[in-house]
Amino acid sequence: MHIHEYQAKQIFRNIGIPVLAGGVASSPDDAAEVARKLDSERWIVKAQIHAGGRSHGRFENSTSDLSGVRVAKSIGEVREAAQDMLDRTLVTPQTGPGGRVVRRLYVEQYAGDVQRELYLAMLVDRQTGRLSIIASASGGVKVESVSPELILKLPIDISRGPGGEEMERLCRQLSLDGSQAAALQHIVQSMFDFFKTRDASLIEINPLAVDVQGNLVALDATVTLDDNALFRHADMEKLRDPSELEVGELEAAQHGLNYVKLDGNIGCLASGAGLSLATLDAIKLIGGEPANFLDVPPVAEVERVRQAFKLILSDPGVDSVLVNVFGGGIMRCDTIADALIMVNRETPVTVPLVVRLAGTNATFARRRLEDMGPPLAFARDLADAAEKAVKLARKQETAVRRNWWERVMGTQR
Repeated sequence: MHIHEYQAKQIFRNIGIPVLAGGVASSPDDAAEVARKLDSERWIVKAQIHAGGRSHGRFENSTSDLSGVRVAKSIGEVREAAQDMLDRTLVTPQTGPGGRVVRRLYVEQYAGDVQRELYLAMLVDRQTGRLSIIASASGGVKVESVSPELILKLPIDISRGPGGEEMERLCRQLSLDGSQAAALQHIVQSMFDFFKTRDASLIEINPLAVDVQGNLVALDATVTLDDNALFRHADMEKLRDPSELEVGELEAAQHGLNYVKLDGNIGCLASGAGLSLATLDAIKLIGGEPANFLDVPPVAEVERVRQAFKLILSDPGVDSVLVNVFGGGIMRCDTIADALIMVNRETPVTVPLVVRLAGTNATFARRRLEDMGPPLAFARDLADAAEKAVKLARKQETAVRRNWWERVMGTQR
């Protein structure tokens, strides 16, 4: 689960990581009031969206080229920046062409001149399966162009946390010693404690600045939490911003489904993240476009799978659906079949379906679908399933266009 910068900085304050004073605002008046309360001659106004690259972003239908991060030299400029940014769509390198609507701002003291900008992050390294610290002496916008050999990746023992040897290597990498090294150790230890106790998957500080007094301060903050562990952290769950979710993503989260809306027209349902990604790759390889990523976790409840089907079928842009399930463990193919049959009984499915079932109870599930389910095509393997789904989607798309054209021509007559 992603959270906003202002929420991440409040977490930093609570765990003792130094940040500048600031406050959140949802209107120009709020922004001006926050600025008045801050002991500062200048302020920085930041759009709050779940995407990076805000300083490189641009607002849709704007006559100016001002970005989503602005410096204000007066209360009036703070208010003006808020008026320009709120309720506007900000497009950044990470949002995609659709951008994201800015509904909140973070108004913060302006850091002014800094001696150095560093990069510091803690994350789960998917390649090694271990907790790692990532650090670079070049942070801020420069970190994207830093040579890989200048970036330190430091594995950490999750049972004991960062030790003396790791901290020495980290301080050398960032050229910090004395009081700065002690401050860095405190920051890293605070990050580790939060990471472990709150089931985070990423904590990033970019930049971690060395100010003119030589103090370390986090000028930006990114915190991502493990969705699968939120049931243990009700206070963290409350930080979720529903307005940042794509259509269907909030509903999917409520039913424990991993769902991401995509731009294509082939709905996808698969069991397991790896098989889901392979399904998307197969569709793309043949020339199709997936409409979503939807990973149904290994479950025994028909109801959750039923909600997954309803979510896919509720997308008006879906022209075919590919179901790719490998039953194993507590996941059984007949669970998938029963859920699909239930959905079809509630509202007959009209979108073409392609089903590939393998593993536990696959033969039984197929018989159930043949006897009781909606019209569908069965596939031998993933390649066959992807090919059929793409062909059916193109056929469906062509039929829709033909019907539209006939209606238009009939109206003109």
